[in-house]
Amino acid sequence: MTSKNKIAALIMFLIGALIFWWEARKTNPHQMLHDLTTLNWWWLLVGAGIMFLSWVCETVVLQIMLKSEHEQIPFHEALRIPLVEQLFNSITPFAAGGQPAQLFAMLQSGIEGGRASSVLLMKFVVYQFMVLINFVFTMIVGFERLSIHIGPLAWLIVFGMLIHVAVIIGLLLVMYYYRLTKKLVALCLVPVGWVLGQERRAKMAAQLDTKIDTFYKESLHLKKEKKKVLMAAVVTLLQLLLLYSVPYFVLLSLHITHVNIIRVMVLHIMIVMIVSIFPIPGGSGGAEYSFKTIFATFISNGAHLVLAMLLWRFLTYYMGMIAGIIAVAVQPKRKAKQLPDEPHDE
Repeated sequence: MTSKNKIAALIMFLIGALIFWWEARKTNPHQMLHDLTTLNWWWLLVGAGIMFLSWVCETVVLQIMLKSEHEQIPFHEALRIPLVEQLFNSITPFAAGGQPAQLFAMLQSGIEGGRASSVLLMKFVVYQFMVLINFVFTMIVGFERLSIHIGPLAWLIVFGMLIHVAVIIGLLLVMYYYRLTKKLVALCLVPVGWVLGQERRAKMAAQLDTKIDTFYKESLHLKKEKKKVLMAAVVTLLQLLLLYSVPYFVLLSLHITHVNIIRVMVLHIMIVMIVSIFPIPGGSGGAEYSFKTIFATFISNGAHLVLAMLLWRFLTYYMGMIAGIIAVAVQPKRKAKQLPDEPHDE
């Protein structure tokens, strides 16, 4: 972990502390202290365990996609990869550092670069589809009723959904309409040349062409691995459901029992969608504001709401950063395990 990354992680922790202080400044400190001392720590531990299980599911997805006739990666080696991803997702804008960090961690474990890139592509496509499925269900079940209470945030939720739909459409276009995609990209870059100049436009076009070519080549592997993709999709869906359920256990730890787990998950899906469009690492500021605004619909006590926000943020964000820092510090002990060839009958 470079000094730049260490500074970024420290800054995010400090920003989190500052946001919590800002949100808590108007609450009764005695009430918050009382809520903290009477916390049901068992439910909080369940929430932490649920979050850990979501990382385990992501690890299983990696193992499913990496497993071949002659190679597999041990579970403890594979677990390190999503934890490293958690850290770099948390300290980079739009979680842009997660993919390169995973690739580097996989190379450290002895996985060939081309295969690692192909697996990460499959994982990304599956994840995006599962996120979209969850969100569409959420929009059908709870958006109309919730939008009455959250005002402008409703538009951010819709905007987040449109971004995810655009990403899915872009992926499908490259996978199934490769030449058409390249023509559409070239057409979209024409106005760029008018504003930034033809030299900049040509440079951007070359970079995008390279990325589209790489993605298309890797997508050919995706089409051949239908069984793996289906298995990964099921486990990814479980991973997301576990993640979305974490706030429910936070509320139970605060003795807030008049909540329905499905409704809490619906609310959390909407928060995650809003956070994904904030450019600040971890969606800091936007995440906390979204949580307070959305969960205020059934938590009237200000101290309860601020403490719930803090505990939720710790479990879903800072705990991943801490685990990621540990994962980066622990170097792989062995390379990807090579399995002996299966004996063939003469």
